Amino acid sequence: MQVTWDENVCIHAGKCVAGAPEVFKVEDGQFKIDVTAAPEDKVRDVVAQCPSGALKIQE
Repeated sequence: MQVTWDENVCIHAGKCVAGAPEVFKVEDGQFKIDVTAAPEDKVRDVVAQCPSGALKIQE
């Protein structure tokens, strides 16, 4: 599973970072996604909560 992020769609609501800070983080001004840092079902749940649809799951 891979998660992609579209910065042009993102409204920076922060639900991803709040919901799974071990997966979604900002480091040195860059948005980082590490899908291996949490169980797949948790990552899927957080991606589903993205209000703008900027996060997408690719199988």
